[in-house]
Amino acid sequence: MAVLQFVNPPGVHDPAGRYSHVAVATGATRWVLLAGQVGTRPDGTVPEEIGAQCEQAMANLLTLLRSQGLGPESIAKMTVFLTDASYIPAAREARMKALGAITPPASTLLIVAGLAAPIYKVEIEAIACA
Repeated sequence: MAVLQFVNPPGVHDPAGRYSHVAVATGATRWVLLAGQVGTRPDGTVPEEIGAQCEQAMANLLTLLRSQGLGPESIAKMTVFLTDASYIPAAREARMKALGAITPPASTLLIVAGLAAPIYKVEIEAIACA
């Protein structure tokens, strides 16, 4: 089973949000790469509101993890794509709600011009290990 260690080493600024600068996986025998998840509900509908899209994207990601027998503590790296910087608070709130009190994974947040369809405002991908 993989052991994840998260590090914020001296000589680098403190994380600006709830994330870690480095994720080190030791003993990892299985890497699980999760495709980017948007805010599409299981019934195929997409909420208009950014908060609901962020929550659904995180729920989708956690469902993918559970399908592999993993939980949020297995996430080594997460990447969040937003189409507007004003969505950052909603994305952070959804992430906190979904991940809870675990040590936060290494993360990247990008503001992009668009995603696969104009209705999508957020996409979240992750790499997990077991």
